[in-house]
Amino acid sequence: MAKVKPFRGIRPPRELVTEVASRPYDVLNSDEARAEAEGNPKSLYHIIKPEIDFGPEVDEHDPRVYDKAVENFRAFRDRRWLVQDDAEHYYIYAQTMNGRTQYGIVVAANVDDYMSGRIKKHELTRRDKEEDRMKHVRINNANIEPVFFAFPDNDKLDAIIRTVTAGEPEYDFTAPDGFGHHFWVIDDTDMIQQVTEEFSRIPYLYIADGHHRTAAAALVGNEKAAQNPDHKGTEEYNYFLAVAFPASQLKIIDYNRVVRDLNGLTPEQFLKSLETNFKVEDKGTEIYTPESLHNFSLYMQGRWYSLIALPGRYDDSDPIGVLDVTISSDLILRDILGITDLRSDKRIDFVGGIRGLGELKRRVDSGEMALALALYPVSMNQLMNIADSGNIMPPKTTWFEPKLRSGLVIHSLDD
Repeated sequence: MAKVKPFRGIRPPRELVTEVASRPYDVLNSDEARAEAEGNPKSLYHIIKPEIDFGPEVDEHDPRVYDKAVENFRAFRDRRWLVQDDAEHYYIYAQTMNGRTQYGIVVAANVDDYMSGRIKKHELTRRDKEEDRMKHVRINNANIEPVFFAFPDNDKLDAIIRTVTAGEPEYDFTAPDGFGHHFWVIDDTDMIQQVTEEFSRIPYLYIADGHHRTAAAALVGNEKAAQNPDHKGTEEYNYFLAVAFPASQLKIIDYNRVVRDLNGLTPEQFLKSLETNFKVEDKGTEIYTPESLHNFSLYMQGRWYSLIALPGRYDDSDPIGVLDVTISSDLILRDILGITDLRSDKRIDFVGGIRGLGELKRRVDSGEMALALALYPVSMNQLMNIADSGNIMPPKTTWFEPKLRSGLVIHSLDD
């Protein structure tokens, strides 16, 4: 059963939150972070992307950059741009996008739950990316940014969320990207106990987004346990920062593909080859959006096409084989276009659905890409079924939006 605890969050004073809070470290590059933080010494980018305090010639993995993160984190606390709460709390963090709000509970999740598989994953992680975040956690002795979890719906936790969010939020602002962020502190001791107890009845938590951050946080906690001869299991390093949302509130958006060439085929030959496994229908020049599972949208030479996978071309009983990302990867990208490794092949690129299908059209019309392929989004049920089965999703399958805003609360591994 899931083990979580409240913690003494380190957070900005209410009047500074919009200056401190930032996008996550991994959704923008160093130059973009440098531009966003320009003129704002309070931006969290100075801690999570501290290379911005150096010239562009300094690599983001330079040891001086990690040292700068520690220096800046200490300075933020000394200047009281970040202040630690006196008591342990849970927090409610809500996000609003396009008129829809989702409500998560900010918790300290348990390292052993990750190591034992009670926190389930659906993606592979890369060791180099894990090590980068591990260094950041180790050197700051804190989880500066949260990870994004889902949990099976729970009526009692829903009731607690409704009660808490009926009150005035601690933070309530709209970020530059137009997404709303709302944050409440749970300070009632009985309610805090109820949150702990209800999570203890939930068998599994699911990583929605942030697999590398989760792995890094858990591995550092595990390291600290191994290094402590008096380890008891109750130390703060046994926990890491997470925001857990009821699964029914989360919506995965599409994650689409653009390809540079037709692998030596003419457009006519390519369309003809698709007919082996798909019903192909010309939809004209207006943007066509996939309408259901196994329906794909193809854009090429100024025209949109509907592709519907024919019966028998996929296995509904296979949680991986039934995914549209698998069907398109096998029957289009591999068999026709010769793309076998989505992680390394330079002929393919990926576009998050938040950018819209107009971005696919733009990249093809510019001549940069030969075709674009839009997919119907994966469901939370599919994600959880795959995690439950112990399988791993193919690369670039899920895109969650809005991203968690960093800097609303930080978890110290000391206390």
